[in-house]
Amino acid sequence: MSDLKTKDAKKALRLRNKQISKLYDGGVPSLRGTIIKIILLALVDAASLFVASLLFMKEQWLGVGLLLAVTLIINWLYLRRGGLPPKYLTPGVLFLLVFQVYIVFYSGFIAFTNYGSLHNGSMASAVDAIEQSAVVPVEGAPTYDIKLVKGADGKIDFLATDFDSLKTYVGGTDFKSLPFHEVTAADGVTVDGDKLATGLTGFTRLTDAEISAAAGDISNIKIPIGSDIHKDGFIRTPDGLTGEVAAFDAVYDAKAETFTRVSDGVVFKADQSQGYFVAPNGEKLEIGWQVMVGWDNFGRIFGDQSLRGPLLGILAWTFMFAIGSVLSTFVVGLALALLLNDERIRGKKIYRSIMILPYAFPAFLSAYVWKGMFNTESGFINTGILHLDPHHLIPWLTEVGPARWAVLLVNLWLGFPYMFLISTGALQSIPAELTESATLDGATPWQEFRLIKLPLLLVSLAPLLISSFAYNFNNFTIIYLLTGGGPGGDPTLKLDAGGTDILITFVYKIAFSGSVGADYGLASAFSILIFLLVGSISFFTFRRTRALEDMA
Repeated sequence: MSDLKTKDAKKALRLRNKQISKLYDGGVPSLRGTIIKIILLALVDAASLFVASLLFMKEQWLGVGLLLAVTLIINWLYLRRGGLPPKYLTPGVLFLLVFQVYIVFYSGFIAFTNYGSLHNGSMASAVDAIEQSAVVPVEGAPTYDIKLVKGADGKIDFLATDFDSLKTYVGGTDFKSLPFHEVTAADGVTVDGDKLATGLTGFTRLTDAEISAAAGDISNIKIPIGSDIHKDGFIRTPDGLTGEVAAFDAVYDAKAETFTRVSDGVVFKADQSQGYFVAPNGEKLEIGWQVMVGWDNFGRIFGDQSLRGPLLGILAWTFMFAIGSVLSTFVVGLALALLLNDERIRGKKIYRSIMILPYAFPAFLSAYVWKGMFNTESGFINTGILHLDPHHLIPWLTEVGPARWAVLLVNLWLGFPYMFLISTGALQSIPAELTESATLDGATPWQEFRLIKLPLLLVSLAPLLISSFAYNFNNFTIIYLLTGGGPGGDPTLKLDAGGTDILITFVYKIAFSGSVGADYGLASAFSILIFLLVGSISFFTFRRTRALEDMA
């Protein structure tokens, strides 16, 4: 009898395993499904190969290898039979890796570099940019009338006539193939009444439409006068009509990795520790290149007076703004939820719909409306609500104190509907028997709220309050749209630090609108500190919510 039961159990187990295997197998795909799958995979493969080719041309070997490996894994997952869970999970995992994990790790990498508007490429690109920017006109050199022509190779060449000597020259960007040399009527030069060249045999003159289409390229053309463009100089034309002789004021020595400034002979040597060409007296050329700087960006945050000075004030205001926003929105939202949770009130659905209207409108529209209402001279708050005397108006957005109150007020308007909604839901989940029993025992409404409703509300709302704090700690939108981080700020500092700037808007200014150029490395270091700060606060406050559960 026991053997029979054992056989039945094994049979049932095999049947169950077979059913589970069939469930994960996904069944036999239809012809239509197979065709659609192949087409989608072909599109994915084509996109991957296109991106891989771009990475290959830029010699990004690691990126090419990772992209091809991921593409092969995707094809293997979706072409093989079975493995249904990975097929559903793969898109989400890929998006997570690309838009979350990669961003975090890349920001961490950038934080240890000097990457910014002045260090946004390799040393080779920096050398080229310095040479392009270090161009000065040669004093006493002749000026030319320029006619833009094309030779047999299709490249744009200069047909230049010296205004003083009326001699005509032709030259191309490649001195070897078309050196800058004099041509005469015997070579096929045609001139106008002012004896300025108009054409040359073997060359086609550019039309006005062709000149307009190539205007950006024409201004960058340099026609070398001699075999060495750095020593002999070149001709350039800013407008395509007249030309001037110019020269590089900085000559680069690739072996020594130095730039020599021709005007005064100062030598700038490459400093790989900071990504600049530096002279013995400490002077730097403005353009640099990207290098690893280690912990320097973090050291600047705490050691640079231009950063440390405003940082303490910004950090304090950030906490004030985040805590004040959470408390004010929660108190107002909870009060309205308690009021509209009373069964004696009629039309509660209408009132509740009205209360969530600020939450329904786009935040940026509300911010711009409030910005107009806070206008000192003509805003509705000063003139229509407070009816202030024109000589005693409140400068809401032009002084630090009123601007901070204005930001908190607007954030209260935008945030209380959310707190109202979650508080309403939490109140309706509290059993009515609890409050009824308390009423029968003689408890006052305040005692019911303090001893019964509030502890139960905090159990469910505490995580949402913590997330609201984290959101407001990085609430970039309202600050940027309403005040732009201002007013105020110390004009003597290199960085703009306004009176309503919170950490995230301060980081934005460092990254994208710095007066001395964008500094992505420093901004990334700040972002890591913000992440650690908010993450630590959230971690410890989430642990403290257990005490609320015990109290409830």
